[in-house]
Amino acid sequence: MTGPRDPSRREFLAASAIGLIGLARGSDKIDGDLLYVGTYTEGTRSEGLYLLRLDRRSGKLQRIDSVDAGPNPSFLAIHPNRRVLYAVNELEKGAVRAFAIARDTGALTRLNEQPSEGGAPCFVSVDRSGRVALVANYAGGSIALLSIQPNGALGPAAQVVQHTGTGPNGERQAAPHAHCILPGPANRFVLAADLGADRVFVYRLDGKLLHVEGGDAVMRPGAGPRHIAFHPRLPLVFVANELDSTVATLRFDAERGALSPLDTCSTVPAGWTDTNYPADIHVAASGRTVYVSNRGHNSIAVFSIAESTGGGALVLDQTVSTGGDWPRNFSLDPTGRWLLVANQRSDSVLVFGRDPDNGRLTPTRQRIAIPSPVCLRFLAPPVSP
Repeated sequence: MTGPRDPSRREFLAASAIGLIGLARGSDKIDGDLLYVGTYTEGTRSEGLYLLRLDRRSGKLQRIDSVDAGPNPSFLAIHPNRRVLYAVNELEKGAVRAFAIARDTGALTRLNEQPSEGGAPCFVSVDRSGRVALVANYAGGSIALLSIQPNGALGPAAQVVQHTGTGPNGERQAAPHAHCILPGPANRFVLAADLGADRVFVYRLDGKLLHVEGGDAVMRPGAGPRHIAFHPRLPLVFVANELDSTVATLRFDAERGALSPLDTCSTVPAGWTDTNYPADIHVAASGRTVYVSNRGHNSIAVFSIAESTGGGALVLDQTVSTGGDWPRNFSLDPTGRWLLVANQRSDSVLVFGRDPDNGRLTPTRQRIAIPSPVCLRFLAPPVSP
């Protein structure tokens, strides 16, 4: 998001037609790690979803194929069985599409689509049992739960929950805007960040979403929580706040399903006063490093996590230029050796080397041109160090 709103998303909401699907075909097994890239298609040269190959040794990226997945297949999720991919169509009347993943080539075959029951769906995830898909609808501020059939196809939305709440930013927070929804590590609870309401909502997952009274995290007024990430071991949740350029640390009581604020840090260096909007956030599998993308400052912020106290205090160790404009989502490769960044406005995906000991990033010469990239999803699960 930008102020007052991400122009690209604003323009894309005008799109209403759902395009015909083109299936990615392949006959040769792909050697290397497969990466799917979601993009914005309206007003761009994008062909939809892209399939790339990453060479683990060199970090080189190679384009394998592309798929017409309808307008604006921006955000992606992969089923825990690694056999199905889900993509939102970020439109005024949103939708979610399911694609079967070919075991040998990673090629995608459309299964079906369902309405997201809200406008501008901008996030989709799958619970850890693989039985439901969870969607955040930015416009209107609702979240939806869709059942997943045995073959991976989506059922109609079984539940839609309307968020309430506003924030002090009159242009961006006059209404709720759900931006992220993720299941917890034990799959008992679901967290949903709402940028407009300045709140991270907590739901119990029991066939449906049940709001946990008293469990929500009320964020600092005007923070604009956007994306969240769980620590792999500690009872901590990290929140990228879009509107005040901070990352917040929350304690998560996994028994009660309750969040409580612990700390807040800036995602940009001291003295930076220009426009900036954090976007994505991830925690390294080691649990020692948190990464946040900065749009405006056009950087990845690298934080070390103090695990010794159990409080997870963050220290900003590095901000490294993304070598492009408007970094949206990013991803660590399955080995943790590389970090890849989607620069939306400069139409590029860049590769950074990552030090496994201290988490610091080093630019490489590896990059690939992809029109308006938004979301990066590796097919292989992370490899624990």
